[in-house]
Parts: sequence; structure tokens; C-alpha cells
Amino acid sequence: MKLKYLFPIFFAAIALLISCDEEETMTLLEEIQVSSSYVSLPVDGGSASIKLTAKDSWTIEKVTTSKDPVEWLNISSTSGSSGESDVTFTAEATLDGRTAEVLIKSAGKTQRVNIIQGLAQISEAPVSEVRNGPDGKTFQVSGVVTTISNTEYGNWDLTDETGTIYIYGTLDAKGGTKNFMSLNIEVGDEITVVGPKSTYAGSPQLVNVTVVELRKSLVKVDSVENAALPIEGGEFIAYLTSKGEGVSVEIPEDAKSWLSISSIQSSGENTVIKFKANPNTGGDRGTTIVFSTTANSKLYTTETSITQKGAILEVPISEFLAAEVGDTQYRLTGVIDSIANTKYGNVYIKDFSGEAYVYGIQDYESKNLKVGDIITIVGKRAAYKDAPQVGGAVLEKSIPVTEATVAEVLTKPDSSTDYYMVTGEITMIENPTYGNVYLKDGDSEIYVYGVYPGFGATGDFRKNLLADKDIKVGDKLTVIATKTTYNYKPQLSNGIYFSHESAE
Repeated sequence: MKLKYLFPIFFAAIALLISCDEEETMTLLEEIQVSSSYVSLPVDGGSASIKLTAKDSWTIEKVTTSKDPVEWLNISSTSGSSGESDVTFTAEATLDGRTAEVLIKSAGKTQRVNIIQGLAQISEAPVSEVRNGPDGKTFQVSGVVTTISNTEYGNWDLTDETGTIYIYGTLDAKGGTKNFMSLNIEVGDEITVVGPKSTYAGSPQLVNVTVVELRKSLVKVDSVENAALPIEGGEFIAYLTSKGEGVSVEIPEDAKSWLSISSIQSSGENTVIKFKANPNTGGDRGTTIVFSTTANSKLYTTETSITQKGAILEVPISEFLAAEVGDTQYRLTGVIDSIANTKYGNVYIKDFSGEAYVYGIQDYESKNLKVGDIITIVGKRAAYKDAPQVGGAVLEKSIPVTEATVAEVLTKPDSSTDYYMVTGEITMIENPTYGNVYLKDGDSEIYVYGVYPGFGATGDFRKNLLADKDIKVGDKLTVIATKTTYNYKPQLSNGIYFSHESAE
């Protein structure tokens, strides 16, 4: 099956070939007259002018779209009075041809003027050349669809023998966006596209490509059973249609320890492949299985993905940060250190081992969370521009922390579940190893039995916070702790370090 689409830019180029007689007819409005209804600008940048004659005041506006705001075209004047006026159009150099249209309006009439800069040039190139090409240049490239990441806008990976490039947006047959599914593009299809090259976060990509030709793969996954396997394991089944010479299966190396083929049954073009998944003792896992066939010595592929639930791994933040990006679920507990987005819940949480950025907490606005609260979340190890973050976070538990003065805490009943955030000046350090200090706030003072590096610290991790952070007598210290009593003396117990200010 082949799909071929014409490019809108070709129509603009053809329009410029209209005869001089037709041009004269278009410019002879009684209310507005222009010396030329077509303006050609040099591809290396420059200007061109027309003479405008109007019987009344006039305005000029560009014809823009969401895909082309025509920011590259400058107009010397966008309004004027009756009589003759010179209007100059200017543009900087461009790599490829581009076109625009402006509307001149006066006395209820509209005169159209077409602008062209250079001629459209589309370079056919392999992926490696596209990746190294200049931003803004339009390329035509052919390859195989290897992954599809967004089926609304049409974001996917195109691969040929020289490499892979990301496609960010695919136009439909009418040049529209957000209609990728209408193109019936699937993993394994051979495809030729045209689009401008750009760079995002250091990675090359083609943007809003137009499909020139689509050649469907000779092997296709029609349906699957049990694509989401339980933690206990089980059977996964893939139903395929293959018009090639048999079907081969490739299970990635990192999945062979838990996933295997149990049977393959073929009848004509139909093939049923069954897989066995072992019980999962770790975190969530998944893999992508590649099916291939050959015809006339040419290889065709398609793929499908499966996932398997696993145990939630409860780890300190430092271990989470060191993990690989994936579907494994992690349970993290820490103090909200700051809030970057109050609508979606983009927050930073920290424990004794480190700090992690949480890219949104499900239903955050209804949770009434604030800085200082102790929260437990479950989410995946994700990343943005190689920076680790928690993705798909769900709040599992929260402990509200109340900001209070020393005087207020002294009036509170003892409790191992009520946490307070208290700030005061260190008047004495009784135990520098574990951080036993006295805090004074105004005329009130309280003993803090232990100041630890963060939530979750145990054993040796509780030691030497004061020395590590160079905290001294006279510094202002903020801790999170519960209020208890020892030998009839009120105190803050097992303090969690939040922040400090040096007296110096």
C-alpha cells in the first residue's frame, strides 16, 4: 500500500508562474493598486519594494497559521494614508525556499500580495546526514518505523541502516495535526517522509513531517492476550499475520531470564506464538518482542510490548536516583523541601540520603500538602534531560507537620505522631555526634534529643550532622520532631534536619 501526498509549498511555487497578463488583472482594483502582486526576495537575504496606490487609508497584515507565524518576513509599514506609498519587504537568509501572503485592505477591498524567498529545495538523505544537518533545512528520508511514542500527534522513531531519528509530529493527508491514527502507520512499516530538521535538548529531530510513501510491513501483530501479566507470571499469547517466509521471534537479552517461548503454531498466513513468564520477585518489568519475516531477501519487522507487575521497592532516595529509568515502582518517604508547581504537585522531597524531584503527584490539589510535611509516594524512575525525577507519583501516606514556636511546643501534650517544625538559636551542643542541642526562641528554650541528617536515618547515618554541615553554637537551626518528656523535662525527640542559617 502506498500513500503519496503533495506538498503545499509546491502550489505556492506554481502560483508564481502565472502569466504577466493575469498579474495585471489581479493588481487593477479601483480602490487599491500595487505595482506587483508578486515579490521575490533573494535566498541569501535582502529586500524588495512595491508601490502602493490607494484612494483611502490602508493596512497590511500577514496571513499566518499556527504552523507558520511568518515571523521571518518584515514589512516597512503596515498602515498608511491615501495616495502613493512605497512598501518594502525584508527577510534574512534562509536555507530553503519559503512563501508568504500579505493582505492590503482599503475602502472595504482586499489586495493580495504573494512573497517568495528562494525555491523549495528538499534534500534526500540518510538518517546520519539528517542528524548532522543544519536546523531549518528540509529533508526527505526513508526508513522503518521502529517505535511509536505518541499516537495523537504522531511522535515516533525512524531508523535506516545509518541510524535513528525522532519524528516530532506527523501531518495527516490534508496537512492537519493531531490525526496520526488516520495514516495507519505501524511499527515495522517502511516509510518516506519530508520535514524540517530541528534540535531539542541536544537531540536532532524532524518536525511535523509529511508522509510521501508508506509501505506496509509483511508481518503484523493482530492481537495479544495477557499483555499485562500478574506478579505470579503466566502465559502471554501473540496472534500474527505474516505474508513472508515464516516468522522469527527476538526476545531481548535482559528479558530472557524471565520470558520464554512455549509454542509456535502456524497455518497459512496466521501464526500463534505463546510465551511463558516466570513469577516476578522484583519491581515492575516489561519488554518489547520483535517479530520478523523475509520476502525476496528483504527483512520486515513488527513488535509488541508486555509488562509484568512486581513488588514495590522501598528504598532511600539515593538508591532511587542511582536506578535506571524504567517501569519499576519505588516507594520513597521524605520531607517536602520545596514546591515547584502548586497545581500539579511538582515538589522536591528529601531524606537522609538525598533529594529527588517529583514531577507531579496524582490529585495533588486535594491533598493539602505543604513544605515540611512528611510524605510517602510510589512512582517510577524517570528523567528529563538526563536529570532523574519521580514519574507517575501517587501519594500513599502523609504526615502533616505544624510550624510552631518553642513556647507553643512546650504547651503541647507528648505524642509520637504529631510533628512540629521548630526554629531556634543553638545555645549549647551537648552531644556533637548525634546532635543533642538546646534551641532558644525568644524567651523559651527546649532540648533537642538528636538532630539527624534527614528522614529515615538509622545507625551510623544518624551521626555527625553538625560537623558535616559546620553547624555551631549561635546558628539558627530548623528541625522537624515530635514532643516528648524525659525525667519531667520536655524535649524534641529524634529531630529531622530541615535547614540552618550560620551566625557568621
